Amino acid sequence: MNAPDPTLQTSSNPLLREWLAPYGLPPFEQARPEYFESAFEVAMAARCAELDLIAANPEPPTFANTVQALDQCGRLYNRLELLFSNLTVSETSPALQAVERTMAPRLAVHENAVYMHAGLFARIDSLYRQRRQLALEPQDLRLLERVHLDFVRAGAQLSGTARQRYSAVVQELAELCTAFSQNVLADENGFLLELKTESDLAGLPEFLREATRAAAAQRGLGDNRHAVTLSPSLTEPFLTFSARRDLRETLWRQRSLRGAHEGANDNRPVAARIMALRQEQAGLLGYASYADYELADRMAGNTAAVLDLLGKAWEPAKAKAQEDRVALTAMARSLGQPTPIAAWDWRYLAEKVREREFDLDDGALKPYFTLDNMMAAMFDCAGRLFGVRFVEQQGLALYHPDVRAWEVQRADGSLVGLFLGDNFARPAKRSGAWMSIFRSQSGHRGGTLPIVINNNNFAKASPTLLSFEDVKTLFHEFGHALHGLLSQVRHERLAGTSVLRDYVELPSQLFENWALEREVLQRHARHFQTGEPLPDALLDKLQAARRFNQAWTTLMYTGPALIDMALHSLPNGTAVDIAAFETQQCDLLGVPLDIGLRHHLSHFQHLFAGSGYAAGYYVYMWAEVLEADAFQAFSESGDAFDTSTAQRLLRHIYSAGNGQEPAQAFRDFRGRDPQVEPMLRKRGLLPD
Repeated sequence: MNAPDPTLQTSSNPLLREWLAPYGLPPFEQARPEYFESAFEVAMAARCAELDLIAANPEPPTFANTVQALDQCGRLYNRLELLFSNLTVSETSPALQAVERTMAPRLAVHENAVYMHAGLFARIDSLYRQRRQLALEPQDLRLLERVHLDFVRAGAQLSGTARQRYSAVVQELAELCTAFSQNVLADENGFLLELKTESDLAGLPEFLREATRAAAAQRGLGDNRHAVTLSPSLTEPFLTFSARRDLRETLWRQRSLRGAHEGANDNRPVAARIMALRQEQAGLLGYASYADYELADRMAGNTAAVLDLLGKAWEPAKAKAQEDRVALTAMARSLGQPTPIAAWDWRYLAEKVREREFDLDDGALKPYFTLDNMMAAMFDCAGRLFGVRFVEQQGLALYHPDVRAWEVQRADGSLVGLFLGDNFARPAKRSGAWMSIFRSQSGHRGGTLPIVINNNNFAKASPTLLSFEDVKTLFHEFGHALHGLLSQVRHERLAGTSVLRDYVELPSQLFENWALEREVLQRHARHFQTGEPLPDALLDKLQAARRFNQAWTTLMYTGPALIDMALHSLPNGTAVDIAAFETQQCDLLGVPLDIGLRHHLSHFQHLFAGSGYAAGYYVYMWAEVLEADAFQAFSESGDAFDTSTAQRLLRHIYSAGNGQEPAQAFRDFRGRDPQVEPMLRKRGLLPD
């Protein structure tokens, strides 16, 4: 059933021919926008034919001929969809965006047809009802249960007009989420703050001047010009170092107002319509709110558990922020700056206070954190923990010159997978950082090797110097990558990061801990000019300051998480004015005006560019509870690279995929349930 269709191998469409590039990489050089629509039509038809064969099988349903067959079908469609979805976020164009707008609803209709396939679901449902009598192996039982739940949550049990309406809702949501994402990108690309005079550059350290020079060149302003875009890799350091309060305010306001302008890119009505449709979707499936629907398949289980966790951080962080505000206000007065302080002042003043209290200047740290050295550090940590090595491969045809590739090898030289790194911001790429795949690990036909990619948005320079927050982001996304690369499961549906949303951030956030390990920094943090290692004095200051400004960090994250939960907990049928709702929630929560929100609803892509983190932005803190407790296992061993602890971590977390309930997987690693106190201490919200 899964053999390549011989008619496809002679197709004039290169996306439909066999992909002969090394490692089975896509034919990037031939992946032109005009090929996708016709390729998808063929791939969708082929997938439907395979599903029809499974459903029409005259033999009684078995795990092998139904559930396993489903997991292994649709290979042409899967590889094409992964290529398309990666290009639309990493290297898009007006032509590709037009195809995305056309295909988003059609792909949604296709996915809906898969899960509404009555004959296929009847076979799956029959097996599910007798699952306890089938004597299945644990991973096979897990696959059956997950696949059945996938179908149920996608409306497979609906009938009549409800079934038809559900399909229409799914289709419209796909259109709107695509529009939301494209609107944010358009707003980001539509703004450029040119720094024309030396006064405009006041306070900017040399690494940031170099980054603004590169940004200006990238936007076509010519050499020796300077500009700031809305990329976080530029806005965050500019808000931290710029002595020009007026320019900080301009940049802060522009970034806050993405998607909230009247006109073609206004996301407020888009988000409101998405909310109306999500409420309808939840109602059709028997849930009182969209949050109830999403949390039914999360570790948290219900909104009360989420709010309890977020509340443990929110109020203590507000109290701690008041203490910090006193110090920042005093600093503002000493510098002759206006008070009370504003949101565009906090980063700048916090950096000044940090310099004074810890004698630590981020500008003095950055020369030791080159991108190449920090990548070597994360590869080294992965090798010491999990016995893998990364060997760069030159000459591969990839989708952009910035992308690099590494073979991931075991100690015996055998291949684990291929890792791609796409680390720089550019106009054709969405902002933020994320991990994705071009191919999943599975046991299909003897095993498929994963092709995993990390995307970051660092400001490109020569060399590229990172802040320590950038270093943590690099390690975070690499933790996701390892989750995909080290996966060792038989079934693709259970592979790698295909786990519950509030568990998927555990491997990524856990890996961040090694970025602060003393021996890692002593080995890899070296000055880009002299090659000298990070001085012990600077390292001591970095570690001493690790909890500095954590109240601000906690509030910036927790506020949007609480607003997300409130928004998606609205009862079905509740009309929403997005801007008014956000204002109301900020007032109810007491969001400090001089701190604000990391994400506003008009550009909150976690929530509205897709459904993955809707009613789920809390998952980072949920996973932080898990990772803080998990890393404590290494602390208790006395060695951050303890072999036996690392082997347990690999077996139960990084290679286990979705092979069992996540709570049990954590227990198997840690020997008990997680405790929240290590997370609160890590954030400085509880005493040691």
